[in-house]
Amino acid sequence: MGIVLLGPPGSGKGTQGPLLAERLGVRHLSTGLLLRDAASSGTDLGRKIAPYLDRGELAPDDLTMAVVEPAVAAARAEGGYVLDGFPRTLDQASHLPEDDIAVHLDLPDDVARVRLAERDEGRSDDDDPAVIDHRLRVYHERTAPLLELYGSRARLITVDADQPAEAVAGAIAAALEARS
Repeated sequence: MGIVLLGPPGSGKGTQGPLLAERLGVRHLSTGLLLRDAASSGTDLGRKIAPYLDRGELAPDDLTMAVVEPAVAAARAEGGYVLDGFPRTLDQASHLPEDDIAVHLDLPDDVARVRLAERDEGRSDDDDPAVIDHRLRVYHERTAPLLELYGSRARLITVDADQPAEAVAGAIAAALEARS
């Protein structure tokens, strides 16, 4: 089983990912965490990734794939995964099975800005309103087209993410149950 969580920064992917993975008994893979861990590792790959994250940009697909592909392969071998923050581009999506289900956490930009400014996770990319705006633009330009891709495959579930986390989790569970 493969599920990908899609949504703008601040939509709750990092909150919903572990909840959904636990409910389904599969592995949770946070691409952001994987990339931040790589960036802080001091490795050659990490040093290449760090400047992109500091600017609030997506790391290039080749660097992202170098971090994510081994984690996805291991999770797939263990029975499945919930990916949050991947894929973020159409090219990245081409590296995943076509039968993965995408859960879109729909959130207006103004709510995302407030959530990002208020969260305290020690992330340098949440401290600057200009970086937050840039991250939202990048999402709309590069990641939002994935909604059409998964929709065309009839593999898209959209959930209103502008509600308490428990309500979002319940809506995701209900939508997945309705599909089975």
